[in-house]
Formats: sequence, structure tokens, C-alpha cells
Amino acid sequence: MRGVWAPLIKLIVFAVVTVLATSVLALLIANAGAAGKNNYKAIFADAAMLNPGDDVRIAGVRVGQVESVEIVDRNLAQVSFNVNRDRLPKSTQISIRYRNLAGLRYVALEKGPGDAAETVGKGYTFQHHPDRHQSSTHPAVNLTELFNGFRPLFQQITPEDMNKLAETVINVFQKGDGVDMGATIGSLIQQTAELTNTIADKDAVIGEMITNLTKVLDTVNKNEEQLSTLLTNTEKLVVGLAAQRESVGSAITSVSKLTSLTGSILSQTRPSIQQALSGLQKTSDRIAAREADVNKLVENLPVKLERLGRSATFGSWFQFYACGIDIRAGNGKSTLLTQPLVPLPDINHVLYTSAATRCWANGQINGGR
Repeated sequence: MRGVWAPLIKLIVFAVVTVLATSVLALLIANAGAAGKNNYKAIFADAAMLNPGDDVRIAGVRVGQVESVEIVDRNLAQVSFNVNRDRLPKSTQISIRYRNLAGLRYVALEKGPGDAAETVGKGYTFQHHPDRHQSSTHPAVNLTELFNGFRPLFQQITPEDMNKLAETVINVFQKGDGVDMGATIGSLIQQTAELTNTIADKDAVIGEMITNLTKVLDTVNKNEEQLSTLLTNTEKLVVGLAAQRESVGSAITSVSKLTSLTGSILSQTRPSIQQALSGLQKTSDRIAAREADVNKLVENLPVKLERLGRSATFGSWFQFYACGIDIRAGNGKSTLLTQPLVPLPDINHVLYTSAATRCWANGQINGGR
């Protein structure tokens, strides 16, 4: 019997250790652990790949776990979690981070700007804000956007160049002959040198680009407030246009109709407009030819208008005072009277003469006539 107990005890110990090790491994894989007793909520713009049971950590130490992930307000994610802390600072920054290369996440709690003495209790919801500087929550880095940023660089590399470089590298590690190894390494070094020379040839261009970019960034930095105001006003303008998109669309349609109607009218009136412009050109030429007469007219026009205005100062009529009425014919300066088609007798007959002083000139009535 003594020979049986020893192997049996060893088997039992081995089984117990195996079960304990398997249990610990299962707990680690299942991300199970002691949960906190205080519940909080956080609103994220994106909580992809975050699952219930994921860690909640402070400075890398597990202090709780995620309880649920739900959709709120159509495009936001609400994460409910618990921690073993009675209160948290109101300025706490909550971020979703990668736990490993497999894509698993965890929630990180970090100290944020502000008064750490101002705290919040369980049930508090940390809000999301479009401005990352004002938001209390931050989603995980979007690797898709990160890799898309390298797309222009990858597009400049042709498949032939990549295949040639890969073939050279493979030859370096596969060939064991000294001659072949030396030739392959020489080819690889030559290609690397050509790449370096190409980059060096563009050194001036790259330096100038960096200098110009620095100037642009300095200018933007100096006008940060104006730029912020511009972006804010632009956002308000876009939001306003979006809210009035029906009115804007209707206005654009009306403008299109007005343009078509105006084009139709102009197509019909274009000959008349051309004739009017041609006549206007002739009139302008005639006025330019009599520049002296026009200047004299412009000089005398204020005096004439002033006198004419005096005649209308008593009401909506013109008042004239007749100093005299004469009839003269046959001795005037007009060629129609001096050389008429039908001979006219000489007439110089005074019909009426006023004795008012306003009609005197040179101290005599009617100018001494």
C-alpha cells in the first residue's frame, strides 16, 4: 500500500495545481476580476471594440470594469462602468486605449486640468464635446485614418520598385556563395545610395517647403483668435445655410428662372439696344464737337436755375411780371424774318409798357427805350 500512496498523492497535487493554474488563466483570458461598487457613465463619440468586462484603469492599475455600452442620441456611445473609488475629480479625462495588438481596449482615467478638489459622486455622467479641449472623453485612435494618411506616400511607390527591392533583400539572405553575396549586397547598397541621392537632390525643395510651412504656422499662431473667430463664424454660416436649405434652394431656382427670362428678353431687344448705343455714340460725338457751347451752358445753368427757382417760390406755379409787350417783325436778326419766303412788312409796335420800378434799367423806364 505504501507504494500506492506516494504516486496517488503526487497525482492529486498535480491535479490541484493544474486546476488552479487553468482557473487563473481562464480568469485572465475572460478579463474577470473584482468590480468596483460605484457606477459612472461617460459619453464617447466612438466606442468601437469596447466590450462589457473590459478594464477600467488608473495609471495602469485596474480599478473597475466596463458594465455596458449603449447608443444614445443616434450617433454617440454611452459607456457605463464601475470603479472602487467613492468620488472622482470632475476634471477627470476618460480615454479609450488599446490594450494589445489584437485590438482589445480598456478605459483609462487620467487627471485633467482644473481643480482636483471639485469632485463628483457615483451616477455622474462625463460628457462629450466636439472641441477636444473641452471634452471630458476621448475615443481610441482611429488606425484607419492613420494608415490613410500614408496613402499618398504608398501611391508614389511603384510595384516594380517594391518587387525589385524585395528580391534584392531575399537574395541577400538566401545566397551563401561569397561572390553572389558580395554582388547582391553591392546591388542593395547601390539602390540605397540612389534612393539617398534622390532625397538629397530634393533637400533644397524640402527645406524651402519646411520654411514656408513654418511661416504659415507662425502666422496662424499669431492670429489664433481671428482664426478661431473665422472658423466659428463659418460654422454658424454653414449651420444657418443648412437650416435654410429649402429657402436657399428655392432662391437658386428663382435666380435660374430670372436668368433665363433675362436672356430671352435681351435676345429680343439686342438689335434695339445696339441701335440705341450707336445713336448714343453719335450724340456724344456731337456734344464733344461743341465743347465750348456745352461749357458755357454748364456755367450759365446755375444762374438760370436760380432765377427759375425764384419764379416758383410762391407755390406750384411760375410767376412772371410782364414789363412790356412789343411786336417786331421784318427787322430782326433771324434769317426767317430778314429773308422770309413771303415778304413781310416792317413792324415795331408797342402794345404794353409797365411803369413799375422793377422794370427800370440804367435809371430809365424800360432801359430808356
